[in-house]
Parts: sequence; C-alpha cells; structure tokens
Amino acid sequence: MKNAFVLLFLLGLLSCKKETTLETTLKDDVEFLSSDDLEGRQTGSEGEQKAATYISKRFKELGLEAKGTDGYYQAFSFKPKTDPHQEVNYTVKDGDSTITGTNIVGLINNNAENTVIIGAHYDHLGYGAEGSLYRGEKAIHNGADDNASGVAVLLDLAKKLNKSNTNNNYVFIAFSGEEMGLLGSNYFVKNPTIDTKAANYMINMDMVGRLKADSSLAVYGVGTSPILKQTLNAHNTNFKLIQKESGVGPSDHTSFYNADIPVLHFFTGQHDDYHKPGDDSDKLNYEGMKTISNYIYEVISDLNDNGKLPFRKTKNESEETPRFKVGLGVIPDYLYDGKGMRIDGISEDKPAQKAGLLKGDIVIKLGDSSITDMMSYMKALSTFEKGNTTKVVVDRNGKEVEAEISF
Repeated sequence: MKNAFVLLFLLGLLSCKKETTLETTLKDDVEFLSSDDLEGRQTGSEGEQKAATYISKRFKELGLEAKGTDGYYQAFSFKPKTDPHQEVNYTVKDGDSTITGTNIVGLINNNAENTVIIGAHYDHLGYGAEGSLYRGEKAIHNGADDNASGVAVLLDLAKKLNKSNTNNNYVFIAFSGEEMGLLGSNYFVKNPTIDTKAANYMINMDMVGRLKADSSLAVYGVGTSPILKQTLNAHNTNFKLIQKESGVGPSDHTSFYNADIPVLHFFTGQHDDYHKPGDDSDKLNYEGMKTISNYIYEVISDLNDNGKLPFRKTKNESEETPRFKVGLGVIPDYLYDGKGMRIDGISEDKPAQKAGLLKGDIVIKLGDSSITDMMSYMKALSTFEKGNTTKVVVDRNGKEVEAEISF
C-alpha cells in the first residue's frame, strides 16, 4: 500500500510538472515574439526575420518536416500598394521599392490522404505602421495578443498533434504580411507547397490571448462546412461561444475560404491595447490560451475520422457593411451578444471621448436610429458626414445617458 501511495504521488507530481511546462511554453513563446528586441515584427524588418528564425527552430524542435521553398521558409517579395483597392503586385523588377516577407511552413506527415492547415500570422506593426491606433511618441508595437498569442497556440497544437490523430497530415504556417492585407496567406494559397486539392480544412488563430472573465470566444466560419457547428458545440464545456457563419473576415482564414476550403477562425476579442504599444505579454491570459488550445485539439480529434469535409459557401457579411465618412472613435466589443453596441475602448481626442462616453457603455440610439446590434450601429453611423452633430443614448450600468456627438 505504501509503495502504491508513493507511485501515485510521483505520478501526480509528474502530471503537475507537465501542466506547468505546457503553460511555460506558451508564455515563453509569447514573451520572445513580443519582446522589444524584435521591434514589433513589421513585415520585412530585421525583427520579423528574428521571429522567423525562432519559429523555424521551434518547428524543428517539435519534429516538423520543413515544407517551405527554402527549408521552413517561403519568402515572397511584393510592391506595397498605393491604392488600398488594388491587387498586390508580387512580381517585381530589380530596383523597385519592394518588401520581402517570409512564411514559415512545417509539416506533420502521416502519409494520409488529406491535410489540415493550421495557421497564425506572426508579423505586426513595428514602431507604428499603417493601422496603428496610437497617436503618441514613436514606440514599439509588440503585438503580444496580435498575434504572438496565435503563434504560441499554433506551436502548442503542433506539439499535441505529433504522433496523434494520424488520419490527416498537418501543415503549420506562420504567416507574414497579414497586417498589410493578408499577403502571406494569399501568397501561399496561390503558390502552395502542399497539394491544396487534398486540403481538408483550415484553422486560424488571430488574437487568442485575452480570454475575458465571461470566457467569450468568437469562432468564425462555422457555416463553411455542415459538421463544424455541431462539433464545436459537442466539445464546449468552458466558453461562451459567439459563432459566426461567414468564412470571410479580416484575417488569414479568408484566403483559404476564397479557395473553397472550410475554415474556422478563433478570436478572444479586441481591447484598449489593440494596435497600440500597450499590447504586451504581461497582459495575456495564459490559462485561457491553454484552455483554447485544448479545445481546438479536441475539435481536431473529433474530426480525425470524418474524412474530407464538404465545403459550403457562406453569406459574405462584409459586402453588406456600410461605408463610413466619419467615426465615433470607439473599439466595439465584437463578442457582445446583447441588445445594442457595447464599447470596448475609447480612442483619444475622438468624438466619443469628447462627448464623455466610457468603456462599457452600450450604445442603444444614434441620432434617430435605434441600435440593436453591430449592423444597425454601422448603418446608423454611415448616414453621418463630417461636421454633423447628433445625439447618442447609451446604457451605462442600467441607466440611460444622453450625450451630444460632433463628427
């Protein structure tokens, strides 16, 4: 009995040690990728190259086969767009002002018929490239949540999937150029290093590091294959799931959806530090990241014996999004599923701040329009022009507060 007790104690100790190592690995990956030494990982920068070297070494440590065009690397050069609506020019001439990004691609080859693609972008905004919401002095945008968090979960999944769920192969891709317009994922789809006809489905993690107290987790693309929604629900014991049908969104899964591949995109929501220097590693919820990684692994495991998933087109919600001439200067809470539009952050020196609106306020009326959800908010906002003044009504802790907004 004594020996049995000692054995159980040792097994428990080993179990705790494994659990700690898992959390430490996630945290170590984030801390390196979001350190000041990498200077914000802007596409084509020296800092991004340091990140690429680190990720490729981690791929090798985890036993992934190199599947780029040069070892783990798939470099692509492009000419920056001068018009946001033009197609990116990947074919450049000598002497052009070009940028070179680098995807990192690794494979778990189970000699299976189909391949699951797991991706996360690793580039960010450097010292504040286009897309930054910061208006202060020059500062590094470390991008811990956006998207060192997604890369860390990707690496954790590579560790979990090695020698398990062998009915699929698994290709892991850390994308470059996402912040500049999904360039790395777009390039990979057009220049694949795997047989994309055998691509089963694609999982994307972008900003999964700040799981909130209510455990809200958004999953986009649930309508891109009939089985996805029921699989997600079957394994959900920890999250308040916010499920979105569309396979189109502002992250790398869109490139694969456009190639008729089912997709799932995981996201824990925006926050005050989004695209600002304050997105640092000490603000992440590492226990939450571990729980998300385990959940995705369970979903992948369930789908292991389902063969190739059928693809289904979804309604493109972005085509219905109104065009704006003005902005309120807020970050919406995209995970809020109640009535109205809840404010998750306030930009400095913008109409909302000047009107005294606060984080947590729920916009329920803008001008003459009642606000019931995100779409009604966007439709109402699209009717205003610069110089207009109107009333906004918010629900603040159960009380209606009215303010005047000047655009």
